[in-house]
Amino acid sequence: MPTSLFVQNLQNRLSLRRIVIACLPVVAVILSGCASEEKKEYTERPVEEIYNEAIDFIQQKQYSDSTEKFDEVERQHPYSVWATKAQIMAAYAYYQANRYDDAIVALDRFIQLHPANKDIAYAYYLKALSYYEQISDVDRDQKMTSLALASLNELVTRFPNSKYARDAKLKLDLTYDHLAGKEMEIGRYYHDQGHYLAAINRFKLVVGEYQTTTHVPEALHRMSEAYYALGLPGEAKKFAAVLGHNFPGSEWYIDSYEMIEKKQVRKEKEPEKAWYEIWKGF
Repeated sequence: MPTSLFVQNLQNRLSLRRIVIACLPVVAVILSGCASEEKKEYTERPVEEIYNEAIDFIQQKQYSDSTEKFDEVERQHPYSVWATKAQIMAAYAYYQANRYDDAIVALDRFIQLHPANKDIAYAYYLKALSYYEQISDVDRDQKMTSLALASLNELVTRFPNSKYARDAKLKLDLTYDHLAGKEMEIGRYYHDQGHYLAAINRFKLVVGEYQTTTHVPEALHRMSEAYYALGLPGEAKKFAAVLGHNFPGSEWYIDSYEMIEKKQVRKEKEPEKAWYEIWKGF
């Protein structure tokens, strides 16, 4: 190798070594910084102090900070009464932050670990609310509606005398109404497309499974309408009669009567007299 080339290679190696050596302190600082981030200082504190801080964060609507403190309670004092309280309060904080999935996971854990706890009914109630508040419009998937229905039913069945049962029953009615509304939407679609038998099946489901909902009068009328469109006036008249017997003052009943009898009654007679004569006509 020529002398000049040898000297040049040697100089390049020395320069590279100086660069590496110069970088070592920087690398050491970075690594030490990472290590300091990974190792958080652990200081054991009185359980009441940590729990109260978590409650303060909830009152300030700082829910993420609150759940961290509740987790700290359970980590530092896992066998204390406060740890059990922290579990359900953490679930409440998740719920308030609209982190429903986290709330449900926390509540399932609480229910599994503390089935006899005095707050167990509230845990079931909060879980049902976490599903209920995710119920979407009737034109979307109703998975959350079904889960809310199951959770509300479980609460009412397990704790019928609890202070949460009354509200759960009200929400059950609304949930059933929502599911019936979904069936009605599908039935109307089939009816508009001329698929009358498919539509009738949906409307029958509403009448049979969701009898206490507000959709039943319309479902009966739609069945009458669909049978009439199929050329089955006898069946149409039968469901119109059922509608008139159960909902004599319903606008849907008047619609069925006018369709079958080909009479207009809304503007010709007084309402009470019209309903009586319509029912008499069937």
